[in-house]
Amino acid sequence: MLTAKELRQKYLDFFISKGHKVIPSASLIPENDPTVLFTTAGMHPLVPYLLGEKHPGGKRVANVQKCIRTSDIDEVGDNRHLTFFEMMGNWSFGDYFKKEAIEWSWEFLTDKKWLNLDPNRIYITVFKGEDGIPRDEESIKIWQEVLKKSGLENGLAGDNQKIDKKTRIIPLGKEDNFWIAGATGPCGGDTEMFYDTRPQEGKLTGKFSDLVDNSRLIEIWNDVFMEFNKTAEGLYEPLKQKNVDTGMGVERTITVLNGFDNVFQTELFTPILNKIEELSGKSYKDNERAFRIIADHIKAATMIMGDNKNLIPSNVDRGYVLRRLIRRAVRYGKQLGINTTFTFKVAEVVIDIYEDVYPEVKKNKEFIINQLILEEDKFAKTLIDGIKKAKKILDTKTSISSKKFNKIMQTQNKGEILGQTLKDIRENKDTKAYLKFGVPLTQEEIKKATITGKEAFDLYQSFGFPRDMMIELAQEKNLFVDTVEFREELKKHQELSRKGASKKFKGGLAEVTEQTAKLHTATHLLLAALRQILGSEVQQKGSNITAERLRFDFNYDQKLTPEQIKEVEDLVNAKIKENLPVSWQEMSVDDAKKQGAIGVFEHKYGEKVKVYIIGDFSKEICGGPHAKNTNELGNFKIQKEESSSAGIRRIKAILS
Repeated sequence: MLTAKELRQKYLDFFISKGHKVIPSASLIPENDPTVLFTTAGMHPLVPYLLGEKHPGGKRVANVQKCIRTSDIDEVGDNRHLTFFEMMGNWSFGDYFKKEAIEWSWEFLTDKKWLNLDPNRIYITVFKGEDGIPRDEESIKIWQEVLKKSGLENGLAGDNQKIDKKTRIIPLGKEDNFWIAGATGPCGGDTEMFYDTRPQEGKLTGKFSDLVDNSRLIEIWNDVFMEFNKTAEGLYEPLKQKNVDTGMGVERTITVLNGFDNVFQTELFTPILNKIEELSGKSYKDNERAFRIIADHIKAATMIMGDNKNLIPSNVDRGYVLRRLIRRAVRYGKQLGINTTFTFKVAEVVIDIYEDVYPEVKKNKEFIINQLILEEDKFAKTLIDGIKKAKKILDTKTSISSKKFNKIMQTQNKGEILGQTLKDIRENKDTKAYLKFGVPLTQEEIKKATITGKEAFDLYQSFGFPRDMMIELAQEKNLFVDTVEFREELKKHQELSRKGASKKFKGGLAEVTEQTAKLHTATHLLLAALRQILGSEVQQKGSNITAERLRFDFNYDQKLTPEQIKEVEDLVNAKIKENLPVSWQEMSVDDAKKQGAIGVFEHKYGEKVKVYIIGDFSKEICGGPHAKNTNELGNFKIQKEESSSAGIRRIKAILS
């Protein structure tokens, strides 16, 4: 039995032996990056170095990175989707490329000294070529040599993805085996390693995608070879600096290594599930989905709030995601019969699991617990308001007689026939609904007795009011709920959210412009000015930069006066006019401290850091990018100063 702790250490030890410098996990909340709400992958904090910035750790680095992905929140509850997870990765910034990456991947997976996986159970995918980009013949050739040395067949599957006894390499298209950060920027084909989880079922044969869909094959590692730059015109130009970016999930890997069926069987979840059993008096076996959602969501919320950024639940951006995670967990807790404040008790178990790996969660334990209690209390009040609104909707409907309603409920197949019938009536496709219901009812009677999907969804959206609770209230009144329309409304909302997210995420740091570099430099001047005027206890608590403006969060317990705002603004502009040079030096963390550089000195930094220096006014740890001189910035103007959260102020400013 290999533990997560042992896996993390084995991975880092392996890449240390290959000349890599181990770097710590970056924050879950990206700094100076408006393109994403959370750190979604190990490569995300490293994009500047993939684009050519010099990394303090050198050209080869490796780490275990905390990650949050929220696009599949509604999928959590199955055997593999997670909101918080850890990604092990190794990177080459213009150093080694495909040969070393592939050979090392195979060595780590199969060598007895490392993971000792059965080579016969590993299958490979590569980029087959698409949209004018050629097939990755180099990776195919390297893999064939590696497999041959291990005494394995190395045949390629055709377009039908068919696996037989001679096939072990499957070429796939861009959707599966090509990676890019956004609409433009560094990109390239990748090669992925899949593991046969059920060899007892016999020789692995069939279509690759089918074997993945039924979880016989599970992806365990991904090597991305960034060798192109996609331009705004859609052209793929060769990169001057070719990079390797890999990812291997901790949770998924220990699941495979230990022969488990799903990630919730690992020691990263079993103590949490045991706690939920204790709190609910229900068994995990009989309530898997609810237990998994609570465990996943509270873990994610705990790790987000434990990340030294003092993020609290709110109705916008990251705070909205955090609020949704907590409230969804509470709803499922109530479904299990937990009617007391409980999320903080689950969080305590999460902290116990991760405190040795990520000590910041233990440091912020009191903050996490207080915020969870506050949010549960707020949600309880919101539910009360939701019930009032629900009852108003119910009062506008006309109930069906108990005799007819009970007969309908007895004849429905888990609500699906009912849902489809309601849809047909809604779309005026069914004039003889009573034939399906088994009782004589007109279209009009059914319409008057139905809570529309939109009404139910609006309650869900506005109050977080659970659909299942709406159904229960409706059935008490002999009324229907159009669950098919509810799903349609939910899907529309998700599509809009994803479109908004894709705009927000578009381009990423791959599209750093001259203006964003100037605004980044302005944030350094702003922090130095705030510390000089308000006091040296002021620290950066968050930053968001777009091409149009900067947003800067800092700790301060009261609203700035108009005089203070003008004083800060004037000081920044004075420094801009002094034509101060912007330079950087690479040094140890200890030297950075001694020289008075600003930075939250925690485990997130490696042995070496970059310190950006602006004249004798600002000295701050940062990864860039920046202007070369303050005279490039123009005029600094504060547009707004407001509260961000308790004890945190926010400034929005522009350069003109």
